[in-house]
Amino acid sequence: MAYTELKSDKLFEMLKTHLATDAGKEIIKKIGLVYRINIAPKKIGVDEVSYVVDLKKGEVTKGQYEGGKPDATLSFNDDDFIKVISGKMNPQIAYMKGAVKVKGNLNAAQKFTPDIFPKPAKM
Repeated sequence: MAYTELKSDKLFEMLKTHLATDAGKEIIKKIGLVYRINIAPKKIGVDEVSYVVDLKKGEVTKGQYEGGKPDATLSFNDDDFIKVISGKMNPQIAYMKGAVKVKGNLNAAQKFTPDIFPKPAKM
């Protein structure tokens, strides 16, 4: 299947830039975990695009994690990811509704909050 651009691609690019700032460095120091985020265009588990958000090194990369196992893997559909990151959907409610699937350390997953991302001016 040909790659479909996701709305969340832009957010990951913004996060990559944000982690290089002083505020981003504080997030890295505070959290220090590695996340694999799977984003599906429509249905979780179908045609997912993976991102690695490494909050140990301050890196955001597209693709599989090469450094072993991430602390937590979160899977969303594109629209629900945008809702969670923009604050329109509470991450815990998203989990209870099945809008996010979590594998790995649940405590680590709970630290992946919208506060990690810079606030977009306009989506």
